[in-house]
Amino acid sequence: MQPLTRGIYTARLADGLQDMDAALMLRQLCFRAGQARSDLDRFDAACRHVLVTAGGGVVACFRVQKFAKAQSLSDSYAAQFYDLTPLEPQPRPMLELGRFCLHPAHTDPDILRLGWAALTRLVDDTRAQLLFGCSSFPGADAHKHLSALGHLAHHHLGPETIRPQRRAPESIDLRLLADTTHTPPLPPLLKTYLSMGGWVSDHAVLDRDLDTTHVFTALAIAAIPPARARALRLIAQSG
Repeated sequence: MQPLTRGIYTARLADGLQDMDAALMLRQLCFRAGQARSDLDRFDAACRHVLVTAGGGVVACFRVQKFAKAQSLSDSYAAQFYDLTPLEPQPRPMLELGRFCLHPAHTDPDILRLGWAALTRLVDDTRAQLLFGCSSFPGADAHKHLSALGHLAHHHLGPETIRPQRRAPESIDLRLLADTTHTPPLPPLLKTYLSMGGWVSDHAVLDRDLDTTHVFTALAIAAIPPARARALRLIAQSG
């Protein structure tokens, strides 16, 4: 993937240990509450890492892993928490999107737009037909997120035949939750997924390691509204 620029921001693939260290520092800040504990895991070596930079500093990052065969889904990050067997008959390839994070001091919406434009390039390069990953709410206390989870259950569940099954020891059935009379606040990544036609699992997982509550999220590339797809590709092709 060639670097992609929008205003003061540039999205590019990580190149070397210095870039990887910068990504890990941001991930540590966002996912480890700044604790003196690395966020490096065994999945990083199999992923391509994308950085969004401004003035030399990293303001956002994410990682992507390609799965060309159904059997390899067991090697994904999400497979630690969800039984992905129902997805195996789906067309390939797939891309798992993970560790998408924005620096808390940088809230310009262009950062998220550029990140998704870079992801669009990767989707086109790999001819991926499905994106998937874990979308997180801060805090492993599901009671804090019942309103949002109930909304997801009543408006954004994926097709029953391909929804992942339970694997994690701690989970909550979203189908038992009440709907809300309004749309509650949702994490930016999840909100973007849903706005493009994405769907979620029927249960949420309590992740004590990262202190989050997350849902499996998937997006069929073919389901993205044409106008939205054109807008993303316009940015992706302008860099």
